[in-house]
Amino acid sequence: MTATREPAELLPVARVLPMLPLAHLDREFDYLVPREFDEQAQPGVRVRVRFAGRLVDGFLVERIAVSDHPGKLGWLDRVVSAERVLTPEVAALVDAVAARYAGTRADVLRLAIPPRHARVEAEQIPEAPPEAVSLPEASPEAVSLPEASPEKEPPPAPSPGPVGVNGPFRSTESLNGQFTPDQVAEVEVAAWAAYQHGAGFVAAVADGRGPRAVWQALPGDDWPRRLAELAAVVARRGQSAVLVVPDQKDLDRVAAACVDVAGDDLVVPLAAGLGPAMRYRRWLAALRGTARIVVGTRSAVFAPVPDLGLVAVWDDGDDSHAEPRAPYPHTREVALLRGHGTGCAVVLGGHARTAEAQALVDSGWAHDLVAARPQVRARAPQVTALADSDQALARDPGARAARLPAVAFAAAREALSAGAGVLVQVPRRGYVPSLACGKCRTPARCRRCNGPLSLPSAVGPDGAGTPTCRWCGVADAAHRCHACGARSLRAVLVGAGRTAEELGRAFPGVPVHTSGGDAVITTVKSGAALVVSTVGAEPVMPGGYGAALLLDGWALLGRADLRAEEETLRRWMTAGSLVRPASEGGRVVVVADSGLPTVQALVRWDPVGAAQSQLAERAEVRFPPAVHLAAVDGTHAAIEDLLAAAKLPDEVELLGPVPLPPGARLPFAGDGPEPAEVERMLLRAPRGAGGALAAALAQAQAVRGARREQGSVRVQMDPVRIG
Repeated sequence: MTATREPAELLPVARVLPMLPLAHLDREFDYLVPREFDEQAQPGVRVRVRFAGRLVDGFLVERIAVSDHPGKLGWLDRVVSAERVLTPEVAALVDAVAARYAGTRADVLRLAIPPRHARVEAEQIPEAPPEAVSLPEASPEAVSLPEASPEKEPPPAPSPGPVGVNGPFRSTESLNGQFTPDQVAEVEVAAWAAYQHGAGFVAAVADGRGPRAVWQALPGDDWPRRLAELAAVVARRGQSAVLVVPDQKDLDRVAAACVDVAGDDLVVPLAAGLGPAMRYRRWLAALRGTARIVVGTRSAVFAPVPDLGLVAVWDDGDDSHAEPRAPYPHTREVALLRGHGTGCAVVLGGHARTAEAQALVDSGWAHDLVAARPQVRARAPQVTALADSDQALARDPGARAARLPAVAFAAAREALSAGAGVLVQVPRRGYVPSLACGKCRTPARCRRCNGPLSLPSAVGPDGAGTPTCRWCGVADAAHRCHACGARSLRAVLVGAGRTAEELGRAFPGVPVHTSGGDAVITTVKSGAALVVSTVGAEPVMPGGYGAALLLDGWALLGRADLRAEEETLRRWMTAGSLVRPASEGGRVVVVADSGLPTVQALVRWDPVGAAQSQLAERAEVRFPPAVHLAAVDGTHAAIEDLLAAAKLPDEVELLGPVPLPPGARLPFAGDGPEPAEVERMLLRAPRGAGGALAAALAQAQAVRGARREQGSVRVQMDPVRIG
């Protein structure tokens, strides 16, 4: 005979959000709290409940006295852990992200909260009592940023409720350790004076006024240390800071700078590459308040730090900031939602600028944080493009056709002779990553899977290499062109490996380093050396490179992509920022036509002007960020079914359908057969109707889920790649 279960005396009903993938079940369900779980079953803990006859994981959102459900309630099966991992602030952020991206809260929670590690959770951290700290007041001559207009001020944080997710969360009993602000030494922030209103911005951050800025880092500036200084200023105030970077290379640099400025005990690096135990241990350190500066990649933007004072995103134009898992949020947008909801300071920084960041400045939501033009000219290297004058064209008539024109060789030779390093940026890794027919120029394709052929390594002793498929890996030594039957092949694009080999022969005796793919190097020693790197993998050389050669500009600019020009300028400026100033002999040679607007923006070192131009062009043709755009992927029948169920706003415009763009992942999972044709439908809405569009698509997904309609449909709001 089983014992009768009794509910808790106070607030016996728990509202639980089950972790279910179905859109129509994205809501709370009421369960009775057994008396034995009364103390542990608090808002924010992980629980297990019985749903449709099976046990599922979930989060306890709220405790209430009476349920509005008319039927019989089930019992809370188990409290997985008494650790309150879903904080009120993160719960509100999860709601906002799910609404912004037409997703479910369960999907967002999987991104925000890592899997539990019981052994790590049981580890005890020594408790330190909190202490107050007073910040030094800003100097009277510091220039303050302009105040935002009242209608653009962020709303206040949600007012505390009695016991729900918006109620009291942090207490000394729930933390194993506390932060003491006097652990942070005085922070030196004089370098911010190089930027217009820089001193006033730092003072506003220190005073807790929550300023918002788009920061254009000067070329050659130690941007990891600048971010570390802002984080340390926030930590001295007793608040927390979250710094988000695109990749591990940048994470290592920023984390090292934060440790140098604020100390090792206050800094927690978070990255997907950490093991489950280490990642959860560091995540708990942020949750419990023992570390106040979190540095991480994409998912770190959800870090559950107490009393958030700053969220900063570096290089928001990098593709790594786009989450590949549903609901596909972008780090920049999550940071903006978090800053808007909490009123904390927000910084978007980079050497280049995206159109989205410029739109924030134009709207008045964020301020410009840039240096004056004399400062930029003093810090920037000299930039030379192909045939930028009649004299240059007369000296080297073949410059436009050459991969390494004479001006590039001269710049490299001059830097090496001065004992400085030379950075060579190429778009692709490998040896010869793309081949075409030597007669008719038709791209070379594999006879087995129709994938692209490439030369994966150097030629053999007989002077010939074996073309190999990049998709299936099958070699095709007897390849014939399917269009004309010719057997000769030519290189369409030369990779980093082949480039390093050619430069090694051109400059004998000079060490050659390669960085890219699985062999990314972060730093190289100062001195005469050639460093061949793919885009995004450029190592840092102390003191700066003497020259940078930016090769194959046509391969970057010629991509059929809305962001091709913006992305190219970002990659070029990232590499150029590693070069010494022109006053110290630093030089950048870009192998691209000098008449192109992107090349001219690099020559002038004017990322703001380029972003303004990009934003104006997109507004003219009604593309993001001037409008909101939703991409719906699936079979023709599934898309038609979704649109029929959606109550779209009147302003929404349908574009398509068209075939799914090449390289895009299929919106299907499981072992079932994939459909022969997958389409994409674009839905365009004005900025003011973006929320209504997302809500309509989310509701339509819920209707399809409730009807158990066949065929998966993927919905992406404002995707980075449109087609």
